[in-house]
Amino acid sequence: MSLPLDKALALEKQYRFQWEPAQKRHVLLYPEGLIQLTESAGEILKRIDGNASAEDIVESLEQAFPGADLKQDVIDFLEVAHDKGWIRVN
Repeated sequence: MSLPLDKALALEKQYRFQWEPAQKRHVLLYPEGLIQLTESAGEILKRIDGNASAEDIVESLEQAFPGADLKQDVIDFLEVAHDKGWIRVN
């Protein structure tokens, strides 16, 4: 199933997104452990607030990184995150 681009996205309840100073990167914490995120994954996930859609996240990232063609990479990541159960459609 393809992720709807116009629906709000939220982290699944068992995950907590945070900056981990000891590892100098963003992580997703969950009861069994943590997922270390790349810098780009952190930039995407920090914009998931329960209100922003994939379209909103792409727009925000394109404003933050002018001239970069990010749309397909962001959508691909969000689809993987959704398939892995990290995020849900609100």
